[in-house]
Amino acid sequence: MRVSIRSGTALGEVIDSQISQTFQCNSDKADEHHVSCLVHRHWVCCCSRLDTGEFAMALKKSLRWSLVPRVAGAVAAAALLTPMFTACSSNSGGNPQSQNLNDRGPITYVEGKDTTETGAVKQLIERWNAAHPSEQVTFKEQSNDASQQYDDLVEHMRSKQSSYDVVALDVPWTAEFAAKGWIQPLKDNFSIDTSALLQPPVTSATYNGTLYAAPRNTNGGLLYYRKDLVPTPPKTWKEMLGDCQIAQQHNIGCYAGQFASYEGLTVNVAEVINAFGGSFVGPDGRKPTVNSQQSKNGLKTLVDAYKNGDIPKEAITYKEPESQDAFEQGKLLFLRTWPSFYGPAGSDASAVKDKFGVAPLPGENGVGASTLGGYNAAISVYSKHKATALDFLRFLISEDAQHIVATGALPSVRASQYDDPALIAKMPYLPALKESIASAVPRPVTPFYSAVSKAIQDNAYAALQGTKSVDDAITGMEKGISAAGS
Repeated sequence: MRVSIRSGTALGEVIDSQISQTFQCNSDKADEHHVSCLVHRHWVCCCSRLDTGEFAMALKKSLRWSLVPRVAGAVAAAALLTPMFTACSSNSGGNPQSQNLNDRGPITYVEGKDTTETGAVKQLIERWNAAHPSEQVTFKEQSNDASQQYDDLVEHMRSKQSSYDVVALDVPWTAEFAAKGWIQPLKDNFSIDTSALLQPPVTSATYNGTLYAAPRNTNGGLLYYRKDLVPTPPKTWKEMLGDCQIAQQHNIGCYAGQFASYEGLTVNVAEVINAFGGSFVGPDGRKPTVNSQQSKNGLKTLVDAYKNGDIPKEAITYKEPESQDAFEQGKLLFLRTWPSFYGPAGSDASAVKDKFGVAPLPGENGVGASTLGGYNAAISVYSKHKATALDFLRFLISEDAQHIVATGALPSVRASQYDDPALIAKMPYLPALKESIASAVPRPVTPFYSAVSKAIQDNAYAALQGTKSVDDAITGMEKGISAAGS
């Protein structure tokens, strides 16, 4: 019988089943006392400190006494259980403070579903395993749903399990996992060489001045434009909106991004605010910096474009598929989206095949500030084989590994891959993407990203709808960000 004892609510709240029961211990330190115990006849195995009296009382109240020795009362039960609390199950974590580079052995790498046509992640694992027969890497493939990936990682970290050695983190998660002490700082004995990498991905893996992860792959937004109608792509928002008269002449929409109320709106709003010199949080990831004239200018540019029709009214419902469909059907002059759309836009089924080009996103006075995408690979502090995990991180950012990443159409974190003639022939968007990533800005680097993103989404969407002024929306973002970090 597995008994999971978790903190956060009153002792005695029990989820009963014939197989498992969950107790709650009195503690305001949510993760400190999370334990997993195995109760079988006379044996109890616990993996964390816990008040033995509380545990014995919980057992007496909620477990059938046939499962534990027949002892008189909670005190005797507590005495019986006390020496057993130091024993640990096979799922307990390694030493979070360990800097021992002799901790070697098999490890598990965890990432979302490998959707690349070439099976890039599996190729990386196979390449590593062929060279390291005694330090094999097992690929734990998660679902393709980002929320499920996040929940799975959080569950393992909170329970201090050592089964996940290296984890792939979506860029915005990195600061949260670092702030909670779940991933190994990459400094001192654990330092890695990032000198050959593009700087923005390295910045995305850094929290409070310390590198916590190795950028595994990156991504940046691109401006898709109708080159048959606009021979030279605009470099500024002013130039792009000036070209909207061409869209009117051809009875199509001018510009669209992803403006539905979801994470894509945070991405699009962050890009225009960053492009105009604004920002969202300070270096500590807590203090709001969004209430500036630069931020207001950026949001106003977007809101005004929507109000006057330069952004089609239906774009307020667009996520990636809807916006891409509109461009592919020839209904838009400009579209902000990701490099992965290049293939579908150029397919035989596309109305704009051979009629479009790509460029970096526009800014206020030149190239804009794309929101940075991609994944960062981090070592769990609970890994028992951190030395192997560190070598695996170094492998992931190597020239050889990053070529595998790039050929799988995942944007590489190494600048050299964007200058490879063979890759450019296969992916003509690479020069524009390199320029986009070079000026990219990560989404707000904060341990409270979900709450910060919601504050941005809610207030920006209200401004687009016209239910809030730009000034009120910026103030609302500021208040939401402040509340998230308090």
